Parts: sequence; C-alpha cells; structure tokens
Amino acid sequence: MNFLYDSISANLQKLNSKLPILFTVFIVLWGSVTFSYWKKYDWSPTSMVNFGKEFALLNEAETPKGAVVFLGEKGDLGAGYDGQIFYYFSRSLSNLSLDWPKGFDESYRAPRIGYPFLISIFGFAGQKFSVFGMYFWNILLLVLSFLALRSLLSPKHSYLAVLYLLNPFSLGSYYVLVSDSIMVSLIILAYYFFKKENFILFILLSSLAILTKEPALFFLFPLGLKALSERKLKAIFAVAATLVIPVLWHSYLSYRFPNWRAARLTDFILPLEGMIRYCESIFAGLQAGAGLKETARTLSRFPLLVLFFLGTFLVFTGKLKKGWEFRITILLVMFMIGTAGFYHFWSVYENVSRMFTLSIPALILLINEDETVRHKEYFLMTILILGLFVLKVLFITKPMLYQVGISL
Repeated sequence: MNFLYDSISANLQKLNSKLPILFTVFIVLWGSVTFSYWKKYDWSPTSMVNFGKEFALLNEAETPKGAVVFLGEKGDLGAGYDGQIFYYFSRSLSNLSLDWPKGFDESYRAPRIGYPFLISIFGFAGQKFSVFGMYFWNILLLVLSFLALRSLLSPKHSYLAVLYLLNPFSLGSYYVLVSDSIMVSLIILAYYFFKKENFILFILLSSLAILTKEPALFFLFPLGLKALSERKLKAIFAVAATLVIPVLWHSYLSYRFPNWRAARLTDFILPLEGMIRYCESIFAGLQAGAGLKETARTLSRFPLLVLFFLGTFLVFTGKLKKGWEFRITILLVMFMIGTAGFYHFWSVYENVSRMFTLSIPALILLINEDETVRHKEYFLMTILILGLFVLKVLFITKPMLYQVGISL
C-alpha cells in the first residue's frame, strides 16, 4: 500500500509542479465525462440538467425548447433528477420573481437559493444561458477554489490540492449539475478570505455557501469554535455573521410557505438505516441470484461504505490537538452519511457519493496541519472511486428513455 501511495503522490507532485499539464488532465477528465453524457442524448447540453417529463410539463413555459426530457421507466412518471430543480428555481429569479417552480417540494429545497441565484445571473439572457450558467459555475468555482486551497497549503503539501481538483465527488456533482461541488468551492474560497482576514468577502461567500447547501455549516461551525478557543473577536463575529443572511431567508420562507419548517431536514436522519438496508440489499441480491449487471450496480456503492468507515476512523489518529477543527468537519460529514436513509440516499449511487464532497478539502487541510494522521487508505480509496466512476460513465452507463422537447 505504501508503494502505491508513494507512486500516486509522486505523480500528483509532478502535476502540481506543472499547472498547464494539470489543467490539461482536468479538461480531458471533465471533458470526457461531459461529452460521453451528451453523446448518449443527441449531443445536447440540456441532458445533464436531467429534466423529467412530469416536471417539464408542469413548468413548460420555462423548459428550453428542444431540451432532452427523460421519460422514466415503466411505472415511473419521468421525474428526472435534482439539477432541474435548481434550473427552474433560477428561472424564477431571472424573471425577478420568487415563485416556487410547480411540482417540487419546497420544504427543504427552497432554502437552497444560492446555486439558483448564481445561475440566474446568466438566465437574464434566456433559458439556454441558464443551462450554460450551470456548467460555468461548477467549473469556474472549482478551479478558483483549487487555486485558493493550493495557496493555503504548505509547499510540502500543496500537491494535495490536485486531489481536490480531480476528486470524484465534485466530478459526480457536476455530472448531474447539482449543488454539492458549488457549495464546497464557495466554502473553500470563503476560508481563503478568512485566513487573509478579509471578513467581508468571507461573510458573503460563506452565507452564499450555506444558502447553496446546509452542510457548509459543517465547516463553519468548527471554524467558529477554533476562533472562540483562540479568543479572536473579529473572527468570532465574522463566523457568527455568516448566519444573518440565511436566517433572514429562512424567516421569509416561513412567511411565504406556511407549512415550511427548517426542522424538515431532520426527517432524513435515520441512524445507520441506510447502510444496514444497503448491506441487506447486497445479500438479498446474491441469494436471489441477481444478474451480473444488477449485482455490479448494487456493489458500486460498496467502496463508499468502506470510505465511510475509513473517514470515521482517521479523525482519531495522529496528533489529536492538531487540526481539530477539520477533524470535527470530517466527523460531521460522516455523521450525515451514517444517518442518511436508504430510500433517499443509499439506494442511489449519485445521492450518497456527493455527500463525501466536503470531506476531501477538510482532509487535505487536516493533513496540512498534522501529516501523522492516518490518511493513506482514504486517499487511495478516493482514487479508486474516481477510476471506477470514470469507467462507469464512459463504458457502463446506458442511455435512459428520453425525448427531445416536450411537445411530442
């Protein structure tokens, strides 16, 4: 294992020393994933938004003409995937309205206005520009946050930022144009300005990250504890101030949607239920003699289960007093994964894999503080997951039922 780790680390160091080559690898990797997806669906960039026919019909006026619309399978109304929610929400903002798109549950989606807000900046120019904005922000923010993270690391550990740029969970988030990578990129950029003591930009970016997805708090909360322990008053107030805009938005939502409640997210906290039922599904499939394709689909989530246990274990290794704020971040991420239910998360690879996204920069920052932390296993498993994900996307995933446009 040490030989493999050293070999991969050496290659990452080479890439880190030659940024043009690194960005070429990044473009090839993300480009290959993108074009392999488009190829399956008439080379249409709208395909990655994952419009479902059910919701496209409900929001027909804001569905791009000629968009790829998924029909679903037998007994499925063709609900698509989450990228469409951010798209339709952004269209409301581009139209200078806060009307919630039709058909979607606003109870835990509506608070996540950050990503739709960014998309809406392009959306003023039209629906196709909204789609462009979804690609633009995923790529731009990841690259900017990579450069920011790299600058924060010591020269000895700066190569670890390459893992952040190429990590499979940001790529998986981009693959379905959802908000996880956006949130993590924003929080890393915010942390960069925090370290530079530019607290205004820190507050704005952190607030936007929280409004993009709530796990941003998993990074900010320990950061606030660190500032409190060091009695840095400016830093304490800055971290506390990141809650002002989200609280105001949540207050508006409680007025706008009388049935809305912030505690709705707790309905998804089911300790170990998701992982236990996932393991049961593996044994049930093997006993039933499931086919090779179905077995492979089920086992695709198994490396994530291993990664969960590795992540939970590693925070208790090394010099515990060093980088403890990042240890807490990783623990909170693992708590989120460990309490994720089967139906909404562990039953679908994309849903559970994206939950690991924040763990990568948190681990990199922890290693920068304490290189004795036992991280090699997590590091190698992440590389393995990247390889498996690329193989799945390029050679295994088959096209879903779809049509072009919604008038057919």
